[in-house]
Amino acid sequence: MRLLALALTLLLATPLAAAEHGARKIFDAELERAAVEAVIWGMPAVNYDLMRQEMLTKTPGKVGGVIYWGRPLDWKNQTLTPNPDALYFMVFFTTKDGPVVLDLPPADGRASFNGNIVTAWQLPLEDAGLLGVDKGKGAKFVILPPDFTGSVPDGFTPLKSEVYGGYMLFRSNLASHSDADVNASIAYGKRLKVYPLSAAQSPPETSFSDVKDIMFDSTIKWDASLFDNLDRVVQEEPWIERDKIMIDKLRTIGIEKGKPFAKDARTEPLLDRAVKEAHAFLAARYDAGLPPFFSDKSRWTYPAYPSLIKAAASDFKEPDAYPVDDRGVAYHYAYIGIKRLGAGQFYSISIRDKDGRDFDGGKSYRLRVPPNVPVQQYWSVTAYDRETHALIKNMPRASRSSQIAELEKNEDGSVDLYFGPKAPRGKDANWIPTDGKRKFELMFRAYGPTEEFFAKKWVLPDVETVKHR
Repeated sequence: MRLLALALTLLLATPLAAAEHGARKIFDAELERAAVEAVIWGMPAVNYDLMRQEMLTKTPGKVGGVIYWGRPLDWKNQTLTPNPDALYFMVFFTTKDGPVVLDLPPADGRASFNGNIVTAWQLPLEDAGLLGVDKGKGAKFVILPPDFTGSVPDGFTPLKSEVYGGYMLFRSNLASHSDADVNASIAYGKRLKVYPLSAAQSPPETSFSDVKDIMFDSTIKWDASLFDNLDRVVQEEPWIERDKIMIDKLRTIGIEKGKPFAKDARTEPLLDRAVKEAHAFLAARYDAGLPPFFSDKSRWTYPAYPSLIKAAASDFKEPDAYPVDDRGVAYHYAYIGIKRLGAGQFYSISIRDKDGRDFDGGKSYRLRVPPNVPVQQYWSVTAYDRETHALIKNMPRASRSSQIAELEKNEDGSVDLYFGPKAPRGKDANWIPTDGKRKFELMFRAYGPTEEFFAKKWVLPDVETVKHR
């Protein structure tokens, strides 16, 4: 009888166990799908938090203070596609305790800056500086929290944010890379001030921390730890109306406002797999290419999808558009939002040579920059690691720009730039080194582009392979 009872129990339990197993597979698949969507949707916030956590855990910097790189950026700055031809100052702020003032200096002779102020979701609030909304006159921008109902004193420019957190990227321009010009650029950058609006009558001193020698790595971590960054932002910031559809999806993966996010032995592999799937999707979209800029066949492309540029300029308030996938692609290879892309700066990306082949760090290439580049400030070309989208590690430099005094010019004023593991004979001043074991990508920056630039009367040709010499 005992054996019969046991057999009957097993017989009855088997369908139930099978049903439970089937349900678990369905729930796990749903969790993984929700996690993939969360990665793509949350990419700008994750990107922001990675930079903030690097500041808080590796530098003396703090929220409400300023970190800066006291020399042109080198590979120890592992942020996404940074500019090695300006001095970077970064301010992370929060308005949870009230409005925050970003008091920015006017241009002064050769000293000027280009700046962008964004939210924790990297939504652009304003562009500032010589080519920003203040036109180089300087301004006292006051960041207002989403629940602000008071008034702003005269002399301050209000910027209303949908969330509490955000940051500013302040690029202090360089006349050249000489020690004297670098020091002048640092001194100018240190004229910016950050303080609570409540202390505007007697602002406290702004703290500045030089982080040039610190390994600052905010590259995207393509594993389940990415959700720790996302959870931190979800816990800190109010829900934006257009994003409330994500509340249930995040709850599916264990992220819920007001509750701790704890991965367990069952869910962590699913989350890890979802992150890698999302990465594969974003990388494939990027590899498929952005719209060409200089011509229909140009390998130099727009820096982001036109749909995203349009949406960001309208604060993502278009009634029938919300390009979340496009935004996810953009913030997996870059950071910062620009309110008026092209007014102060314009970037163009190339991931392939003239013949459509990926850039190989073990081969040699040449780019001929035509004369009379239509810019008011300067142009530059920077090489990045194709996989990480950061500066190529262990290289002596990452870019060449029109600020470089020793840059060799051709008789007609054009400039030949070379990329590869070795400099062509006698061309070291025009050479950007690459890692022979890794692919790379290029970004052309135009600071202060003129109408001629956008009319495409001046065209940047594609990069060509050259024989090793």
